[in-house]
Amino acid sequence: MMDMMRQAREMQKKMGQIQKKVAAMEITASAGGGMVTAVVSGDLELKSLRIEPNLVQEGDVGMIEDLILTAVNAAFKKAQDTMAEEMKAVTGGLKIPGLS
Repeated sequence: MMDMMRQAREMQKKMGQIQKKVAAMEITASAGGGMVTAVVSGDLELKSLRIEPNLVQEGDVGMIEDLILTAVNAAFKKAQDTMAEEMKAVTGGLKIPGLS
């Protein structure tokens, strides 16, 4: 029983380290062939958003909004996938509620 508790503490420590590592990462995704680029942190904070100037000059607000949503959501998905993949290494593929 004590060994199991020790292993659980070790796993928890490793998971905390991975969360910090991934949170420090910057993940980039783009939409519209690079017309809009979003950068998010591993802890799902939007860090930057770049829109090509010629896209703004065209003035299609609806298209710009769609490209922004697509780029930001893709970046968030990449960040979540990165966290899941990193955690899989620690958990051995176990599905732990709140982490998968």
